[in-house]
Amino acid sequence: MVVVSERAATERAAPFLATGGGLKVAVILVPKASANRVGGIVDGGDGKARLKVSVTAAAEGGKANAALIKLLAKTWRLPKTAFEITAGPASRRKTLFIEGDTEILLENVKRWLERHPKAAP
Repeated sequence: MVVVSERAATERAAPFLATGGGLKVAVILVPKASANRVGGIVDGGDGKARLKVSVTAAAEGGKANAALIKLLAKTWRLPKTAFEITAGPASRRKTLFIEGDTEILLENVKRWLERHPKAAP
């Protein structure tokens, strides 16, 4: 399973990290893609596993970041207000924090990964 506890933060195989009050997600964002889609778990080039997300919006004026949050919120059936970009707002490599009950968030991600086996590492 790719969801890990807080103490396993340095593991390369998991872009999801359970923290107090929510879940951190390491993302690599591909702006100006042909379609909006949540891809698989990939090596982000920095030695860290990341969830690859493609959006059609351009990376200007925060449009790609807004599209990223909108897509993940819709995909995981969470409110957009629960998402916050905590690192890399101007970079393709980002860290998002999803505020909420950690157990429920982990269960949402687990169910999504089970429905999308190609996304799992």
